[in-house]
Amino acid sequence: MATPAVQEKRVCEVSMRAVTDTLEFLGGKWKLPILMALITGGKQRFMELERNVKGITPKMLSKELQDLEMNRLVYRKVLDTKPVMVEYDITEYSESLRSVLVILAEWGTRHRELLMRH
Repeated sequence: MATPAVQEKRVCEVSMRAVTDTLEFLGGKWKLPILMALITGGKQRFMELERNVKGITPKMLSKELQDLEMNRLVYRKVLDTKPVMVEYDITEYSESLRSVLVILAEWGTRHRELLMRH
């Protein structure tokens, strides 16, 4: 039977691996802002996302949307219109990130306010 210290170390290692895995996928400059735009703004076409995610290039947006779609966080729907339009939305699976993003946004707001006071 493992000692409490050994058990705690294992829990820490598993947690660190999980955080590292999450950051490897969601890290970088654009994935979280894209998800936040879709979670808060609902389904959007490519150009809407480009406008709502300030500073992203069309090439980078396309690449990141492909990654998010491949990882089942974003759903891509080709609309039967002329010209053809594509709409993006979050998947049911990505709903699990909503509370995390809300907490990150709240923390970021408080942190910015703290920095601006000093």
